[in-house]
Amino acid sequence: MTQTSNRIFDEMARLMNDAAGVATGVRREVDTLFRTQAERILRDLDVVPREEFEAVKDMARLAREENDALRARIEALEAQFAAKTSEKAEKPAKKPPGPSAEV
Repeated sequence: MTQTSNRIFDEMARLMNDAAGVATGVRREVDTLFRTQAERILRDLDVVPREEFEAVKDMARLAREENDALRARIEALEAQFAAKTSEKAEKPAKKPPGPSAEV
C-alpha cells in the first residue's frame, strides 16, 4: 500500500509541477500580449517616446539659456549706447570759426 500512495503522490507532484509550468507560460503570454497591445495603442495615439521628449526638453533648455544670454548682452549694449548719447548731449557744441561780427 505504501507503494500505491507514493505513486499517487508522485503523480500529484508531477501534475502540480506541470500546472505551475503552464501557469508561468500563460503569465508570459499575457505579459507579451499586454505589452503588444499597449505599444499598439501608444503608437496609434502618436505618443512621443521618452528619449525624444528628453532630447527636445534639453534643446529647449539650451535655447532658453542662449536667449537669456543674448538678452543680457543687448541690455548691456543699450546701456552703453544710452551713456554715449547722454555724454554727447551734455557737451556744448563748438561754434565753427568764421568772420566775426565785431569789426
